[in-house]
This record gives sequence, structure tokens and C-alpha cells, in this order.
Amino acid sequence: MLHEYKTIEKPVENTLLKEKGSKFIGFAFPVNNETELKSALDKIRTEHPKATHHCYAFRMGLNGENYRANDDGEPSGSAGLPIYNQLLAHEITNVLVISVRYYGGTKLGVSGLVKAYKESAKITLEEANIITKELEIEIEIQFQFNQQNIIFTLLSKFDAKILNFDSQQTAIISARIKTKHKDDIIDALSNIQHVICKIIEQ
Repeated sequence: MLHEYKTIEKPVENTLLKEKGSKFIGFAFPVNNETELKSALDKIRTEHPKATHHCYAFRMGLNGENYRANDDGEPSGSAGLPIYNQLLAHEITNVLVISVRYYGGTKLGVSGLVKAYKESAKITLEEANIITKELEIEIEIQFQFNQQNIIFTLLSKFDAKILNFDSQQTAIISARIKTKHKDDIIDALSNIQHVICKIIEQ
């Protein structure tokens, strides 16, 4: 079971590649869902309304199972796929790479385009800081108020992040924990009386 993935720390913008008069401007964004993906694409289209093409590729999901390569009017397979292959080469996911092209008057041919879009994506990703992120889930724990010391000790042992603590007679904590600790935490909690634990979000 995978508990971590590689992605980029923060956006990279405006890398530049020139090829026979055409300019290829590269962008890379960390994206976690369709909303972030759409807003990054909209931002670049707004910033470069006169560009000839806005070609892109993305991978999302732990194994990169959600992906797309878009040629945006370039010959099929000449733009989106070379960009996508760079995401694979860097073994990263939850990343969108866009290459904005301003046509310079000289046709590059399919092989020239493949080379240019690959190079544009490559130099963009080489500027990115690639980081490893651990998967997390959110849990909710209900317990008696007088058990809070036991619960807090257990959570800190597993490096959990407390999101919310409601200290009524029956106290409720919501916390984020690393997926790799999930079974251990749930086992430990199930051995304590009067404690209910449920997973809120995978």
C-alpha cells in the first residue's frame, strides 16, 4: 500500500524556450482536484490570451490514475503527450504543466514540436522543488472528558494534527493522521473503553 507520493512544492512560472522564432513559455502547478486544475488553466489563458496554443498535461491521484494530455490544436500527440511524459519521467503526480506557444512564423513539423514541448516541460520541472508528501486521513474520536490525557498522549505519539477539540462531557476531537498510522491508531483506540473512532475523510 502506498502511503506517500512525489509532487512539486509550489508553482513554477514563465520558463522560456525559443525555437525557430516560436516562444514556448512553461508553467507548472501543484493541483489536488479539478477545481484547482481549472483555475490554474483559466489563469494562464487569461494571462496569455493572444498565444497560439495553450498545451498542457496533468497527473492526479496516488498512482497518477487521473491524467490528461491536451494538444490544443497542435498535431495530435505532438504537444500534450511529450509534456505528460515529463511528468512520468520525474515520477510526480498532482501536477499540471502548461506550455504556452507563440508562433514565430516557421513551422517546426511534428518531430520539432515534440522536441520543443518536451524541452519546455523539462526545463519547467527542473526549476521545481520536488517534495514527498505523506497521505493523510481525517478521523473523529468521541470519548469521556476524563480520558483526554490518554487520547492526547496517543495522538501525539503518532504525530497527529488536532483540527478541532470540543470539550463537553462527551468530548470530540477531529484530527489528521498519516495514513500509514491508521490501523495502529484505530487498534489502540478500540482497546480503550467508551471511545468511538470513525474515519471522516480518506
